[in-house]
Amino acid sequence: MAMACSFLNTDEASPASLTDLCLTYVSQNLDCFCVKRPDGSFCFREAVLFPQELADQLLAKMATEGLLNDSTVGVFRNCEYLRLRRACIRTARISAEAFQKALCPHRLLELDAARVNADLTIPDILQGLSTNKYCQESLQRLVLTGLTMSSLEEPIWYRFSSLQGLRSLSLANVDFYDSGLVDVCSLPRLESLDLSNTSVTNLSPLLGLKERLRSLTLHQLKRLEMSTAQLLGVIGQLNVLQHLDISDDKQFTSDVARQLLGQPGILPALVSLDVSGRKQVTDAAVKAFVEERPGMTFVGLLATDAGFSDFLSGEGTLKVTGEANETQICEALRRYSDREGFVREALFHLFSLTHIMEKPRPDILKLVVLGMKNHSATLNVQLAASACVFNLTKQDLAAGMPVRLLSTVTQLLLEAMRTFPNHQQLQKNCLLSLCSDRILQEVPFNRFEAAKLVMQWLCNHEDQNMQRMAVAIISILAAKLSTEQTAQLGAELFIVKQLLHIVRQKATQGVVDATLKFTLSALWNLTDESPTTCRHFIENQGLDLFIKVLESFPNESSIQQKVLGLLNNIAEVGELHGELMVQSFLDHINNLLHSPEVEVSYFAAGILAHLTSRGEEAWMLSPSLRSSLLEQLHAVIMKWPPPECEMVAYRSFNPFFPLLECFHTPGVQLWAAWAMQHVCSKNASRYCSMLLEEGGLQQLEHVHAHPQTHRDVRLLAESILESLQHHRARTGQLLQTNTSRRPPPQ
Repeated sequence: MAMACSFLNTDEASPASLTDLCLTYVSQNLDCFCVKRPDGSFCFREAVLFPQELADQLLAKMATEGLLNDSTVGVFRNCEYLRLRRACIRTARISAEAFQKALCPHRLLELDAARVNADLTIPDILQGLSTNKYCQESLQRLVLTGLTMSSLEEPIWYRFSSLQGLRSLSLANVDFYDSGLVDVCSLPRLESLDLSNTSVTNLSPLLGLKERLRSLTLHQLKRLEMSTAQLLGVIGQLNVLQHLDISDDKQFTSDVARQLLGQPGILPALVSLDVSGRKQVTDAAVKAFVEERPGMTFVGLLATDAGFSDFLSGEGTLKVTGEANETQICEALRRYSDREGFVREALFHLFSLTHIMEKPRPDILKLVVLGMKNHSATLNVQLAASACVFNLTKQDLAAGMPVRLLSTVTQLLLEAMRTFPNHQQLQKNCLLSLCSDRILQEVPFNRFEAAKLVMQWLCNHEDQNMQRMAVAIISILAAKLSTEQTAQLGAELFIVKQLLHIVRQKATQGVVDATLKFTLSALWNLTDESPTTCRHFIENQGLDLFIKVLESFPNESSIQQKVLGLLNNIAEVGELHGELMVQSFLDHINNLLHSPEVEVSYFAAGILAHLTSRGEEAWMLSPSLRSSLLEQLHAVIMKWPPPECEMVAYRSFNPFFPLLECFHTPGVQLWAAWAMQHVCSKNASRYCSMLLEEGGLQQLEHVHAHPQTHRDVRLLAESILESLQHHRARTGQLLQTNTSRRPPPQ
C-alpha cells in the first residue's frame, strides 16, 4: 500500500521534483558513476555521503524502475555513505548472496521485499537479517508478499521469532502454514499481521497476540478449516483489534460476515472492517454495527449486496468501498490496488460511470493506472482498465489531463498490447485511446515501440474502422520518429507490403477516404531519407501502384500531393533513378508539374529536379526530353504564387545542398532555393536556425556570388540571406535541430 500511496500522492500536473529527476538520472546511469568490483557488483567511484532519506529513495527508485539487480545493488554495500533505514526492493531480481552483502549490514527499520524474484526466498531473507544483531531488535516492519517459502519446521536459523522488534508483518500470497503462524505469534511486539491468501488452516495461535494485535488481514483464506463459530471465537478475543479484514474475492459461501455483524459487543475497539466479497451482508446489519462503534472510519462492501443506503454512501467521515457510486468505486481502487479480483470488479463498475463524464478526471485516471501497473499480466484487469482509459481520455477530455499522467498511461497501454497481442478487444481499446491528437502530438512515450505494435496489429486484422485508426496513428507516429528510427521501421518489409496492400485495395475500389490518405502519409514518412524503405517500395511494385493511384484520382489534389511527396523521397535516392527513368512515369509527372495547385506542382517539380540534377551522363532518356523538362521546370516555378501556409515540413536541408551546386541547370537550383525560401518565410524561428546550423549561410553566399548563377536563383538566394540576417539579429543564438524532412502536418 505504501507504493500505491506514493504514486497517488504524486502531483502529475507539476513537473517532477529536482530530487526525483536526480535520483532517476543516477539510477539509470550508474555505470557512469561506478566501477565494478571483481565479483561484478557496482561501487561508486567517489565516496559520496548520501543523506539517509535519499539513500532509501535511491534504492526504491532503482527497484521501481526495474534496475535493481546483483550488480547495481552493490552500491549499498558501503553502509557508511549510503545508510538505509526503510529499504524497498519490491519486484527486484537479486540473489540471496547479493541481498545479504548489500542490505543486511544496514540498521533497517523497514524492509519491503514484496514480489522479489523466486531466487530470493523468505528463509534467505530471515537468515540474512539474523546475521545483524541490530536488525533483530530494530526491524519493525517486514513485507514479504508473494515470496517463496520453505517449511518452517526445518532449520531453526530462519524463524521469525528472531526478529524481536517486529511490529508489522505481511505474508500475503505466501505458502505459509500453521507451524509458521505459531512462530510468528510468539513475537513480543507484533501489532499488525497480514495472512491473506496463505495456507493457514487454524487461527488459534492468534490468541497469543490478543492483548497487542491491532490490525489483522485475513483476505481470502482459502484453506481455513475452522467453522464460523470457531473463527469468531478466536477473533472475538482480540480485545484491542482496530482493523479487521475478512474479505474474499472468490465469493465463498461462508456466512462469517453476517454472523460477525450480528454479534453484539464483539470487537469494541474496531475502527475498520472489510467484508468485501462476502455473502448475506445487508445495509441494516452494517449500519447497526457501525452505530454501535461510533469511532469507525471504514467499511469494505465491494461485491456484496450492501452499501446502497445514504448512511453508507462513503461521502462523509465513514469511508466505504462498494459499487453504489463513484466515491465507493474510487475508494475500492485506492485500497485494493494489489487485489486482482477487486480491481477487476471496481473497474467494471467504473466503466459504466465513465461513459457520461464530461469533465477531465485525472484523479480517477490515476486510480485506473495503479490497477494497470499492479496487474499488467491479468487480461481481465487490462481489458476493463483500457476501456476506462478510453472513456476518460476521449475527445477533449485528454486536453485536461496532465502530460505526465498521459505519458504513464500510454506506456501501460503499449505494455498491454505487447502482453496480449492476440486479444482483439483489448487491442481495439488500446488503439482507440492512442488515437488522440493530444497523446500522439504532445505526450512523451516510446513512439517507435508504439508504431511497431500498431503495425503488427494492422498486419493481422482487416476491421475497416480499426484499419483507418491504425494507419492514422502510424502516419502521425512516423512523422515524430528520428531519421534512424523511421529507417529502421520502414526497413521491415512486411510494413511496406501491408501499407501498399491497403493502397491497392482503395485504388481498386476507387475510394478516397481517410484510410487511404493516412496510409499514403505513413508511406511518405517511412520512405523519408530511408533508402532501404524506398527500395522495398520499388521492389514491391510501389511505383506502378502509385501511377495507378494518380490515374484513378486525377482530380484529388490531396492524394496527388501525398503520392508526389513520397516519390520525391524515392527520387532523392540516386541508385533508384533508373527505376524512375520511364517515359510514361515522367509524362505523368510533367502533366502534374502544370497543375494549378501549387502544392501538387511543387512536388512534381521536386521529382524532376532530383532526376535531372545528376547531369546528362546519368540521364537515360532522350537529351531533348531532359532539356524540355528543365525549361518547363524553370518557367513553372517562376509562376508559383506564394502559398498561404506551410506546404511541407523539413527536418534538414541536407537534400537541397547538392541541388544548389547545379549551376549548369538553373531550374534545379531554382526549385531548391524556392523550397528553402518558402519554409524560412513561413516559419523563420525553426528553419532559419536549421539552415544556419547546417552551414546553409556559406552555401547560399557561394551561390549568390557565383558568376554562373542565374538571376532568378540569385534573387531567391538574396531573399533567404536577408531572412537569415534578420533572424540572427533577433535571436543571437542558434536553435538545435534534427536531421530529416517531413510532409506537412495532417
